[in-house]
Amino acid sequence: MRKTKAKKRFLIPDPKFHDQMVTRFINSLMYDGKRNIAAHTFYEAMEIVAKRTNEDGLEQFKKGLGNVTPQVEVKSRRVGGATFQIPSEVRPERKTALAVKWLITYARKRNEKSMAQKLAGEIIAAAKEEGAAFKKKEDTHKMAEANKAFSHFRF
Repeated sequence: MRKTKAKKRFLIPDPKFHDQMVTRFINSLMYDGKRNIAAHTFYEAMEIVAKRTNEDGLEQFKKGLGNVTPQVEVKSRRVGGATFQIPSEVRPERKTALAVKWLITYARKRNEKSMAQKLAGEIIAAAKEEGAAFKKKEDTHKMAEANKAFSHFRF
């Protein structure tokens, strides 16, 4: 275990929207250090979202991200030979990390031509409270609700 806690690194806001959350999303979207490609894909997706919804793309993105953000999750814990799924609240940093990860993962699995179109589709679906990423959040909450009887095993 470490002696000192690692220092928190702060992200520089992205050049177009001046938002740290966008930078974080682009960093997660990036493959092999190709930030320009990831940024171009994200900005193109924002344009597609704006066209399809006739609203601001960034607002839709934030709304979708908020809808996908989980409040509780289950963690496995062994108690006397049995493994229990114990519901616990999610830390704020982890909430956004999970939401970003789910949006990107399920966008990549969509059946559309380009990644920008896939991402735009998933963001629009998340903003409307539908789509695979939103379903993942709902399933996580249902799992926590089903296992709340074991919440007294919290550590």
